[in-house]
Amino acid sequence: MSIDRLLKAQKQENQEIVSAILGDGSHPDAEYTIEHHFSSNNFDRLEKAAVDAFKAGFEVSDAEEMELEDGSVIYCFDAIANHLLDVELLDKACESLLLLAAKQKVDYDGWGTYFIDEDGMEIREDDFEDDDDGFEEQVKRPLH
Repeated sequence: MSIDRLLKAQKQENQEIVSAILGDGSHPDAEYTIEHHFSSNNFDRLEKAAVDAFKAGFEVSDAEEMELEDGSVIYCFDAIANHLLDVELLDKACESLLLLAAKQKVDYDGWGTYFIDEDGMEIREDDFEDDDDGFEEQVKRPLH
């Protein structure tokens, strides 16, 4: 899929996700932790993408190794930003990160954030015994 088509789909999903989170009662004026997810089966490419994300102003998590159901291994990291849950800001970030992923030939796997209550407290899934509550909203969009 072309970058233009990926970006168009991502922008639509950004709008839907933001509307859903705010519609669930998450605090509209809070600062959110936005985690943009990257993955690759090539550690060197992923490392270059992490450096590019850092240079672009994102906080970068340590790379992690994950084994998939088929036994193959991928590496992943998050590029993290903190800002309002604003569609325009998300669209801009997603565009730059999709281009970064294409340049480094890694996958941009979307973004996630957490529900923020009326007191401004971030509520994560692990705060609950039942992980099926769905508080972490994520967009999954493979680059290929």
